[in-house]
Amino acid sequence: MAEAAQAQKRETPDGVWLKCPDCGEILYRKEVSRNHWICPRCSHHFRISADEYIELLVDPGSFRELFHGVAPVDVLGFKDTKKYADRLKAALTAHPGREAVRTGKATIEGNELCLGVMDFSFLGGSMGSVVGEKLSRLAETSLQAEIPLLIVSCSGGARMQEGILSLMQMAKTSAQLARLSERGIPFISLLTHPTTGGVSASFATLGDVILAEPKALIGFAGPRVIEQTINQELPPGFQRSEFLMTHGMVDRIVNRHELRPTLATLLRFFSDARLSRQLT
Repeated sequence: MAEAAQAQKRETPDGVWLKCPDCGEILYRKEVSRNHWICPRCSHHFRISADEYIELLVDPGSFRELFHGVAPVDVLGFKDTKKYADRLKAALTAHPGREAVRTGKATIEGNELCLGVMDFSFLGGSMGSVVGEKLSRLAETSLQAEIPLLIVSCSGGARMQEGILSLMQMAKTSAQLARLSERGIPFISLLTHPTTGGVSASFATLGDVILAEPKALIGFAGPRVIEQTINQELPPGFQRSEFLMTHGMVDRIVNRHELRPTLATLLRFFSDARLSRQLT
């Protein structure tokens, strides 16, 4: 009997099932994939790649990548437990020609926009000098073309192996967004799990409209660091999107199934508002 069970186990291919980290349900991977990587039992949103967000959000075939050739450099010769150059080499081997953000132009239900999507699988979606440069160029493209900007954030924060060069990207991207604001060009920010550190402290929370996926971790520092700094006990779930919306830091929490129609509605609203201003 035991041998038969063992044989059955060996016949089950790896990766067919996965466990939901929220409700603990064992799920059929293909079913979860068909459901946009949302748990059918508790609606937990699994993390997905930049490519999957692009496929989910924009009109089929409309995404045109920009600034693909911008590549990272180990300017500081940084080394912690491993050389930064080796970390970059491994990440670029796994993701050829990539970085922690994809940038380009696309349409959502026919509405043109500039789109940046961060990818956690590349060094934790960390914001190094390349990420800041690509997003700054994207904002400049949005400014010149006078079309809205959408950034999907998923990041552990600044890339500390680049030191001050990484931290400078916070000011750099924020300054570019200020130029968009002065010209009345909309910036929509979508916060996914996780959006933390220097990303949450800069461009991710500067949107004219800030959307978030359910139960996304959003915050600057970890709970333990904050508690030790302010000497106060923190309320449960204080860094989740639901808590942030209750306290006015997020405009709306949007289930992944509703992201595309929600974004299309916002883009049409901004387009109509801009046309109305031009006519008056």
